Amino acid sequence: MARRGAFRTAIASCVFVLAACAAASQIKGSPAIDSLSLEELDGRLQTCPVVQELNTAKAAHFEAAPSSLTTQLFSVLFPGSPAVNALLATLYISGPPNFLLALVPTNIDPSSLSVMVAFAVGGLLGDTLFHLLPEIFVGEDEPDRARFVLVEPNRNLILGLGILVGFMTFVAMDKGLRIATGGEGHDHSHGHAHGDEKHARTADVGLSTGANTVQGEAKLRKKGDNKKDQADEQSQLKEINPSVKLGGYLNLIADFTHNITDGLAMSASFYASPTIGATTTVAVFFHEIPHEVGDFALLIQSGFSKRAAMASQFVTAIGALMGTLIGIAVQEFGSGGADGEAMPRNGGLWGTSLTWGDMLLPFTAGTFLYVGTVAVIPELLETGPNKGEELRKTLTQFAAVAAGAGIMLYISWHE
Repeated sequence: MARRGAFRTAIASCVFVLAACAAASQIKGSPAIDSLSLEELDGRLQTCPVVQELNTAKAAHFEAAPSSLTTQLFSVLFPGSPAVNALLATLYISGPPNFLLALVPTNIDPSSLSVMVAFAVGGLLGDTLFHLLPEIFVGEDEPDRARFVLVEPNRNLILGLGILVGFMTFVAMDKGLRIATGGEGHDHSHGHAHGDEKHARTADVGLSTGANTVQGEAKLRKKGDNKKDQADEQSQLKEINPSVKLGGYLNLIADFTHNITDGLAMSASFYASPTIGATTTVAVFFHEIPHEVGDFALLIQSGFSKRAAMASQFVTAIGALMGTLIGIAVQEFGSGGADGEAMPRNGGLWGTSLTWGDMLLPFTAGTFLYVGTVAVIPELLETGPNKGEELRKTLTQFAAVAAGAGIMLYISWHE
């Protein structure tokens, strides 16, 4: 407690003395201040005696704290550079969920995934609120030194605009697929609304004029039909309603596009910090399991065989790799000044210190907000006539959301 009190005292002292320290370091009023980069400004601040005292207290505080289990695990899973770690994360979120499809029965009901979807929503919203948004506006804490945030005109406005662009991008994707499917309300369109009861009902309606109708007739006439009639019925089983087939193919396209955004999220988060990258990987991984199972069930309903559905999911996973590579390229070539020189503080986007690489994380946060709210929450709000059953279901879903968010909070608290 005494060490924590000293740590807080050092912080309070730094707040009051920082202006004087800046003046003593000739930061304030310097004619070349606008030409300095954020790193150069931070370097000058670090020469302040009060900041150095704060750094010493902070380093001692973190050295005394034992390394958490999650930190040790993340260091094993992600041992390389931001680019290498982003590629590893893409492999983690794309490989295992797709291989799990071999264990999924072909007659799975997407609505049975509602609890898993609720858990994934908690993870996504927890990652967004506990990690991404604080990182976007404030930055990541450093264990051995004080980190100061420069409040500059319009920087936060541009970051907020990036979040809005990410959100509206997924709105456009969802709306476009609804138009392509005739306005049937395809909430699963961008590959997020897994466990979608509405979509399951839509698929059932489409199949009622195709395979389901044929199956019902086959059972009624089974005793009296000859082999020729049975052969005709088998051929009709393969003739899935065209609108349902179209929904399956459009879902593959949307899933491929969604996976690109997942790859962008991996690269943006790891270039922000190793902790942000690791937690984003965990959140996306939790989401990918019901994601892939829901898409798998949709493809089966659209007339795909189990092998073809699994192969299609592996093909769409290429989108995640593409997104990661695009994100790495943006981070490597879209950040900093020309020829590797430090960019002046106001030499970025619209006279701020932001670069195009800095906009990937806000875009990711916007997509996660859409996924965790607009895309999935309506499913969790749907209720049936049985009040007792719906109450139990609701409590289970809320518990799953709390569990997903709780894991993200635990990781944030002990990172």
